[in-house]
Amino acid sequence: MLYDNLAVNEQGHLTVGGLDTVALAEEFGAPLYVLDEDKLRENCRTYVQALRENMPEGSYPLFAGKALCFKGLYLVLNEEGMGADVVSPGEIYTALAGGFPAEKLYFHGNNKTDEDIAYALDSHVGCFIVDNHQELARLDEAAGVRGIRQRVLLRVTPGIDPHTLQAINTGRIDCQFGVPIETGQAARFVADALSRKNLIVEGFHSHIGSQIFEAEPFCDAVDILLDFAQAMRQAHGFVAETLNLGGGFGVRYLESDPVVDIPGNIRALAQHLRQGCAEKDYPVPKVLLEPGRSIVANAGLTLYRVGGIKTIEGYRSYVTVNGGMTDNPRYALYKAPYTVVPASRMNDAREVTCTVAGRCCESGDLIQENIQLPEMQRDDLLAVLTTGAYNFTMASNYNRLCRPALVMVRNGKARLAVRRQTFADLVACDL
Repeated sequence: MLYDNLAVNEQGHLTVGGLDTVALAEEFGAPLYVLDEDKLRENCRTYVQALRENMPEGSYPLFAGKALCFKGLYLVLNEEGMGADVVSPGEIYTALAGGFPAEKLYFHGNNKTDEDIAYALDSHVGCFIVDNHQELARLDEAAGVRGIRQRVLLRVTPGIDPHTLQAINTGRIDCQFGVPIETGQAARFVADALSRKNLIVEGFHSHIGSQIFEAEPFCDAVDILLDFAQAMRQAHGFVAETLNLGGGFGVRYLESDPVVDIPGNIRALAQHLRQGCAEKDYPVPKVLLEPGRSIVANAGLTLYRVGGIKTIEGYRSYVTVNGGMTDNPRYALYKAPYTVVPASRMNDAREVTCTVAGRCCESGDLIQENIQLPEMQRDDLLAVLTTGAYNFTMASNYNRLCRPALVMVRNGKARLAVRRQTFADLVACDL
């Protein structure tokens, strides 16, 4: 199996966290998001422990809420010692509603509105990751009005290519996020920030991309950031107390994907950082990481009911399901790979090459193409694995379809964490 929380029971059904997925679909309906809380907690602990053991005191992981965001998740994150990064007032509100402490929130975004800034300040968010000069000015003014000094990190772009999908590569110079180091603009950005009397500059932030399987790209980013930090110390006497290296470690969507050694990568990154600091006689800063996908992706899967089976002679066979791009748009967006399995018929031979398609009136509504399944029947159950990240959060109501429910499983029990949308929900904001 792709992950150790998945298995096949005596009935030939896929299980997740020890629970039968067929029984889950019968109880809660389908489409259905399923999140294994034990796997989620295990992933959190991997990061917390690795940072605690290898990085300076005060280093810890921040969960990237854009990967998955609902109230019940933040209770788990807080219990496991995580911080959280948030990218909108909606994510802030959700985290706070879930009981997450405001001081452990780090507020991202390349276009924070005045209303966003005011809401975050009034919510006592711990730290802003500032993206540009305009935000510096607006944040400084808003903090001054409130008589506070706001902690900030400055987002800079190191200008490296981690060799990942272009759509999720954020470390290059030409990017809408952050201020580039190579052009000299980041140096001016730092000078501007240090001149602001209502801001406390704690250090730098960078994020180079996602689905990265090794430590080397992060080590390359550290080299550039340390050179930059040294230059800023020489220019302004400023010593960065914090380096936030963003997120980006990958997960296995297919059997052919490598297994990522997160503790090993963090250990290698820590050694590289300490060596670089020693060579420059620079105080070793505490390190923040922003894992999202690698915390929740392999804890989640999505269940679908098969509807139609259609073979176009001389072309291909389609298996259509009762969900699609409304609950998982990632294949339509950038051909994201997934493993699809026949959850209700795991022991049957998979001899039919087919394309799994969704129910939307859109030719691009596909889940995966050219995969092997048994001869499927109406009402069979399919599972798409590794969907805990960027599925629930990217879901839409296209074609006026209701978003699925989300169920959390733990200790042999399942509980509803997010109820299924109703038709009434679809028109609740209509006037």
